[in-house]
Amino acid sequence: MPYDARLLGGIGVLAAVVEAGSFVGAARALGLTQPGISRAVARLETRIGVRLLDRTTRAVSLTHEGRRFYEQVMPLLAGIADAARLAGGSSTLVRGRLRVNMDPFFSRLLVAEQIGAFLDRYPEVSLEMLAREEVGDLVAEGFDVAVRFGVPRPSSLVARKLLETRILTVAAPAYLARQDRPRHPSELSGHACIQFRDPLTAQPFAWEFHRGREIVPVATHGRLLVSDVGTMLGACVAGVGIAQVMELGVRPLLADGRLVELFPDWPGETFPLYALHPSRHLPAAKVRAFVDFTLEILDAPAARAGAPARAQ
Repeated sequence: MPYDARLLGGIGVLAAVVEAGSFVGAARALGLTQPGISRAVARLETRIGVRLLDRTTRAVSLTHEGRRFYEQVMPLLAGIADAARLAGGSSTLVRGRLRVNMDPFFSRLLVAEQIGAFLDRYPEVSLEMLAREEVGDLVAEGFDVAVRFGVPRPSSLVARKLLETRILTVAAPAYLARQDRPRHPSELSGHACIQFRDPLTAQPFAWEFHRGREIVPVATHGRLLVSDVGTMLGACVAGVGIAQVMELGVRPLLADGRLVELFPDWPGETFPLYALHPSRHLPAAKVRAFVDFTLEILDAPAARAGAPARAQ
């Protein structure tokens, strides 16, 4: 297909519709009329030869072909925007709407109390921060960046490791008063262990213990399965059972005696925190600013109390 400037314009309109979730929202964002938006999308579909959007009276969504097309062209649009910023000398301007897909536990633990400082530093940024259990589709949902625990699945997303935090096995004094304290990870098979649901598989996370090159998998059992870290910590503090938790954020519970670390001589297992963004090109200044701010939060004394290891 020969180059057609109208094709690029139609792609921009499609991106606005997907981001706004409606023709009305896209028209408002682009300063056009709703019929104008509809005609632009229809012309784009005609040029490409495939239907890109399913339209109902209440919602607009990408078709299967539309989603594939959108995922392919959005990095290219981002690259054009990056080139324009660089050519215009404005690649360091931090402004515009920033949509962040945030791990709920990390959001509550460290970000919520500090986010005001980010908004004060960048007064031209409008921040939309959504706590999600799963990453989902960053491109289709219009997210600029995500901050998530765990190793990312293979994808077109660009991943940057922010830290590694230790995994601790803990119990409350109330639980240990009822049960003999396990002296070795293998003894956990006879204890009530709080299971945490892996959002990718819907199955409980497997328990492992690392010491140097030694790795010991342990089959654990428990009648409580949770999908929220806060719920798991609350149940563990209440003496329901033994839990595996991230060191980041639980040091205060260990310091005041509400939780006890059971196997400090097995310190090797860690869990990473990543920043993810959709573009393989230079990320927007607002994305770089938010990632740098996240690293500042992790370096703060309150975060260091959890002893995370910064990724190099």
